[in-house]
Amino acid sequence: MDSTNNPQNVSQPHKKVERTEESPQLLQVASSSLPSSVAGAIAGMIREKGFCELQAIGAGAVNQSVKAIAIARGYMAPSGVDLVCVPAFVDVKINGEDRTAIKFVIEPRQQRTH
Repeated sequence: MDSTNNPQNVSQPHKKVERTEESPQLLQVASSSLPSSVAGAIAGMIREKGFCELQAIGAGAVNQSVKAIAIARGYMAPSGVDLVCVPAFVDVKINGEDRTAIKFVIEPRQQRTH
């Protein structure tokens, strides 16, 4: 599937991460998304909204999402915030086709002091 036929694909040349109109805190990640850019968007959404959701379709997009979550943990750590992630399968419709995506719900967890 190429980006011209898939309006939800974020692999267009100038877009690395895309927020959906239906859910502004849902970030769609493509296999071509830069993990550091996605991580910055995650950290920004956590600071702004208190949580963030990523949606990925395909192994490459899931890989970039997981790397971005790991990087975002590093971005948030100096503030004393650790991030936790809950993955889930979701059904989405793209160009009239039913697809299965993986959604990552990312939330802050205050670091424990021992």
